[in-house]
Amino acid sequence: MKDPRRQINIWAKELGFDSVHFAKAERLEAEAVNLRKWLNRGYHAGMSYMENHFEKRVDPTKLVPGAKSVIVLTYNYFNPIKQEDPQAPKISMYALGKDYHHIIRKKLNELNNKIEETYEEETGRGFVDSAPVLERDWAERAGAGWKGKNTLLIHPKRGSYFFLAVLITGLEIKPDQPMRDYCGSCTRCIDACPTDAISKEGYLLDAGKCISYLTIEHREELPEEFHGQMENYMFGCDICQEVCPWNRFSKEHTEPEFLPKEKLLKMTKEDWEQLDKNTFDELFKKSAVKRTKFEGLRRNIDFLQKAESKKNNE
Repeated sequence: MKDPRRQINIWAKELGFDSVHFAKAERLEAEAVNLRKWLNRGYHAGMSYMENHFEKRVDPTKLVPGAKSVIVLTYNYFNPIKQEDPQAPKISMYALGKDYHHIIRKKLNELNNKIEETYEEETGRGFVDSAPVLERDWAERAGAGWKGKNTLLIHPKRGSYFFLAVLITGLEIKPDQPMRDYCGSCTRCIDACPTDAISKEGYLLDAGKCISYLTIEHREELPEEFHGQMENYMFGCDICQEVCPWNRFSKEHTEPEFLPKEKLLKMTKEDWEQLDKNTFDELFKKSAVKRTKFEGLRRNIDFLQKAESKKNNE
């Protein structure tokens, strides 16, 4: 049987994926050591699920018996369109449109079906942030980019504004080679992070200090120590990507489902401060923002208001 790389590439591009890379399905030895150190430091904060299924997380053959290859796909979401009111609380670019999980998972399932039908391979399972899979580590190993100092995957021609999807398969496919690290001596992401979530040396993130974690995953009241440090983000954060020199090569996405609703873009600072449950449900139907729920987003908006009020009274 011919190596299926070329045909899988064709199918993936037809489905809208930007790049396809391949790695051998094997235990991630060095990555397992790094993950254990990260967990031991407590840098996963309240994401206790990161401690679960450790071996499945670092060994795809434990997660998908019979696995021989890991297919890594990227999907561009870069969108230069911004919220119209510069004073309005901000939403991370990836969450302005519909929830990427559903859109990409559907495409991933279509790709897997094509592989199964053509190669009589029934092992395949696709993942989009939906299981204990180290997507960024697999993407780095497969040569889809390098893991930058901000811990995000970066490609020298695409930047970092793209989603990752992984398809673990029983097909034996020639693996790609990893890409070298092009961060060099640059420290822009480290210097720009307002909460010092990225270590001084880079390549290490304390999630408990990350604005994305605090506004999405953190379930309790936001710590007062972060007053004035949230850079007006109410959901997610793009700061370490905005300052990354490689993102000057980012190109606008072509996925209609990722386009934001006009009403969302027109919401003013005052509109957000008066946000109610009905408006939340209308704006964020089928959106990734629903992960934080109305109460969580309301908490974040109130936190920004309090910080602003405190600053004005000083």
